[in-house]
Amino acid sequence: MKTLKNKNQFLLIILAILFSQNIFCQIKNNTVEQEVKIDQLLSEKRKNNASITINDKFKIQIFFGTIEESKKNLTAFKKEFKYMDGTIVFSNPSYKVWVGSFKSKIEAEKALLSIKKKYPSANIINPNKK
Repeated sequence: MKTLKNKNQFLLIILAILFSQNIFCQIKNNTVEQEVKIDQLLSEKRKNNASITINDKFKIQIFFGTIEESKKNLTAFKKEFKYMDGTIVFSNPSYKVWVGSFKSKIEAEKALLSIKKKYPSANIINPNKK
């Protein structure tokens, strides 16, 4: 009788192990519902990112130094020249503040005249050329 109990328990354990793999499987099909506005925002972001490219454009560098000073100079620039965009670029070991995006050097020189009044060390750069 005792051996029959042991065999039944052993058989029960074996069956439990064999069928337990089905218990631990996690098969579920998830569907993600996304609002249409998110797709619209993503497409707008892609358009904006495409317009920020630095290839074949001229920029004006108004400052280089630490990150804190670069942020201060960029915010001061944006307050005074609201029509022109700017960005901070890291170039080891310092940060550079680049403003504008000009298709030709003549456009950049025109803008440089007004920028030099406030930032005398500003100069025209072509980020694509190295």
